Amino acid sequence: MTKTIAILAPGAMGSAVARRLGENGARVLTSLKGRSEATQKRAADAGMIGAEDDAIAEADIILSIVPPGEAVALAERLAALIVRREKKPIVVDCNAVNVDTVQRIEEIIGSAQAPFVDGGIIGFPPQPGGKSPAFYLSGEYAGDLAVLKDLGLDVRIVEGPVGAASALKMSYAGIVKGLAGIGSAMVVAATKAGAADALRDELALSQPAVLARLEVALPDMIPKAYRWVAEMREISGFLGPDHPASQIYEGFARWFEHLAADANGEAVDAALLKAFAARVAQKKA
Repeated sequence: MTKTIAILAPGAMGSAVARRLGENGARVLTSLKGRSEATQKRAADAGMIGAEDDAIAEADIILSIVPPGEAVALAERLAALIVRREKKPIVVDCNAVNVDTVQRIEEIIGSAQAPFVDGGIIGFPPQPGGKSPAFYLSGEYAGDLAVLKDLGLDVRIVEGPVGAASALKMSYAGIVKGLAGIGSAMVVAATKAGAADALRDELALSQPAVLARLEVALPDMIPKAYRWVAEMREISGFLGPDHPASQIYEGFARWFEHLAADANGEAVDAALLKAFAARVAQKKA
């Protein structure tokens, strides 16, 4: 029997996941109200079906895949849609939010008497013929989503309650994106001080793996910086206000805010990051 899965929203990750599910026999719905022409085309190209709220509420599974700052508002919208439904979908929050936030979302969805699963996505959007990112799931109903594995997703159960999968996501993102934050900040500072070549040469000698990562990460992060701002603040919240390192991630949030504004403006620092990465590639050639 064909599973109906609703994905909100049809962004880069959501649409790519929808394509993978559709390739494996699922019927995938989304909401296109107020969405741009580009988003509507991306959804159509991924095989997603634009649906009204009533149809979305009738799906078997609802995957919330939105920027972290929108996760609670979407949960409230979903709870209002499904509260009067006799048949309840399983709602999965797949967003980069901290444990407190996902527990709040669980309460919101629970108020509509719907089963809830905590999720965290690690990896890039699936490409045709490529592997799926890892979908880490936790909570009482996580085992009920084994069907997603049959539909082409890499599902991994984290033993533990709601919050366990989000804790994993926060920790992983805190390391990987934290390294991107440190690297980009130091590359810009070194370049403005005239030490870019010396920094690059020293990294090549003593930290070649770090340099190789920066070659890819620096240009890749520029168009994503705006999405990382709220995620850094979620990581800061995950550590808690009394943790000495929480302010590090608040600092990264401000740094990514700056990079996002710079990229949409004069792109001064964006150009420095791209030039550093390009020079690494030239040195290797």
